[in-house]
Amino acid sequence: MTYPTYSPQARRVDLSLGFFYTFMFLASIWSVSFTNWFLFGGSLSQFGIRPHDTAGLVGIVFSPFLHVDIHHLISNSIPGAVFCFLVASTGQRPFWEVTIISVLVGGLGTWAVGGAGTVHIGASGLLYGWLTYLVLRGFFNRSGGQIITGLTLAFFYSGLIYGVLPTNGQMSWEGHLFGAIGGAAAAALIKSDDKPKSIPSQRNYEIENGQRYLSLIHISEPTRQEAI
Repeated sequence: MTYPTYSPQARRVDLSLGFFYTFMFLASIWSVSFTNWFLFGGSLSQFGIRPHDTAGLVGIVFSPFLHVDIHHLISNSIPGAVFCFLVASTGQRPFWEVTIISVLVGGLGTWAVGGAGTVHIGASGLLYGWLTYLVLRGFFNRSGGQIITGLTLAFFYSGLIYGVLPTNGQMSWEGHLFGAIGGAAAAALIKSDDKPKSIPSQRNYEIENGQRYLSLIHISEPTRQEAI
């Protein structure tokens, strides 16, 4: 006879979650930016990251929502929608872990090494964090699918590598660089996006011709979602 076994289903990519967080990301940066431009005349930009100024630390939270102009906003919206969708499709917990780590590391790094008297605004630091996480996570998770996705993104967005170099005085290369470092740290440290692993779980007892046989049943333990 065989005893009943319990086999939990591995969590899968949640596309609806990806669409929801992508919509929220775009809605937030567009609404805040337009509010800043048309209701406050751009004065909210003072709440960006101001390096070496303790009052400028609040910009770590607010700067991703603020943009210089419509071209700046659009340039962050298109790749941001792609990266946000892919990260959020992995699950709520990994999305927030990657986002928070990228924002904190990117913001603190920018505040620490950015030029005095400058103000850094825009979501591009977060975008670099998301992208770097997506490129590297598969190697830490040992997931072939994630590695392929990461390499594909690295190929199509390879030009963004120049954004971490101090070649343009009008561009916050510090935010890009430290955002990418935050994304790499998230890929290495978080465990909520590990692929399900197989573990010995239930025991099956089969009795045949008066002899009892014991077999191990392997089931999937959903330690974290398998992502795209």
